[in-house]
Amino acid sequence: MPTFSAHDGTDLAYHVFGEGVPVICLPGGPMQDTDYLGELGGLSAHRQLIMLDLRGTGRSATPADAASYRCDRLVDDVEALREHLGLDRFDLLAHCAGANLAALYAARHPDRVGRLALITPSTFAVGIAPTGESRLEVARLRKDEPWFPDAFAALEAIVAGNATADSRQAIDPFFYGRWDAAAQAHHAAQTGHRNDEAAAAFGAEGAYDPDATRAALAAFGAPVLLLAGEVDLNSIPSAVAAFAELFPNAEFVVQPAAGHFPWTDDAERFVATTATFLG
Repeated sequence: MPTFSAHDGTDLAYHVFGEGVPVICLPGGPMQDTDYLGELGGLSAHRQLIMLDLRGTGRSATPADAASYRCDRLVDDVEALREHLGLDRFDLLAHCAGANLAALYAARHPDRVGRLALITPSTFAVGIAPTGESRLEVARLRKDEPWFPDAFAALEAIVAGNATADSRQAIDPFFYGRWDAAAQAHHAAQTGHRNDEAAAAFGAEGAYDPDATRAALAAFGAPVLLLAGEVDLNSIPSAVAAFAELFPNAEFVVQPAAGHFPWTDDAERFVATTATFLG
């Protein structure tokens, strides 16, 4: 597996799938390794995917300074990967929490990004916070599912501030368009692939300056795709739509009947949308 050295000397690893013009891909979690992304439903047939294992995850080394897990500091790791690959400009794709990192990278290095694809993105970096009621509204779209009563009761408890390990587990079906065997297997396979210490530091105080990031993104002229899943409880469509409005050249797409991992819910539709955007 190829590796490179971050600016602080930490050895970082990345996975390569497919051929052609590269797209650097940033995982979510936060601080989950890239295994759960797979080949993004077959997007690797259209573009070469460069999947970065963020420091302290996957095959990448643990840094000497745990404070370097903070999202704004990880921008330097993405820049080091660009330099390592010898790319003047590159297309960038990010999922979930990785979208915070991608937004900060685009704000700091706008001339390095050709196209930016944010897939069911987290919105913390730009100060957009969905309300509990807005999440409940999305959850109600699943009212005909056999698992809905228990999952919705657990979600109501979480929204009321009474979250437990059991209630968080009970809402897992809300993150997939279909809670079938394939979705359950994808979910189970993520266990043990997140660095919890790193995740706690990722969004630590000082990681985000939403006003400054919004101002920078308002001047970011490259094409941007923001893809939401219609029934995604995490990155609800209204929040993703608000994120899209911050960019001057953004395309907002809602994938029907998709959850937080749209390439697992309908790979063909996901790949068609994303590959068309990336060109």
